[in-house]
Amino acid sequence: MPETEFKQIYNDNYARILRLCMGYVSGDTDLAKDLTQEVFIKVWNNVKTFRKESNISTWIYRIAINTCLISLRNKKSKRFSDTLLTEDILQKEEATQIKEKQYQDMYRCINKLSATNKGIILMELEGLAQKEIAAVMGLKHEAVRTRIHRIKNQLTKCVNHE
Repeated sequence: MPETEFKQIYNDNYARILRLCMGYVSGDTDLAKDLTQEVFIKVWNNVKTFRKESNISTWIYRIAINTCLISLRNKKSKRFSDTLLTEDILQKEEATQIKEKQYQDMYRCINKLSATNKGIILMELEGLAQKEIAAVMGLKHEAVRTRIHRIKNQLTKCVNHE
């Protein structure tokens, strides 16, 4: 199809297709213009397949309706996935805030411990072996093991406000 012929088809149908698209997108002018442009790209790419069994404007309307429906379907599924994504982000954010509060409570309670017990539990939280903690603190391994058990009980009560 020559470009001049396409321009004539475009000029004859643009306003009607834009109005049709506006109806599908509830008056969103930018989206309607995008869809109208997409329609005419499809017309340009597929005009060779037009069988001339109906008026070309009827064929263009069919392309426009299908384009708008596909766009709405994609927009709905995107909105649904965006909603799920937003809910997922909010849940993760809430979980993070809860964890942060728990850590703050735990460290508040750790700060109430004696210097020795505080050192022991902080090394335990860092993953040091109890034998290493005993060597650093100058205590026997059994004493450190017993203290860690008592400190954990004390911290649990403190964090739970008992």
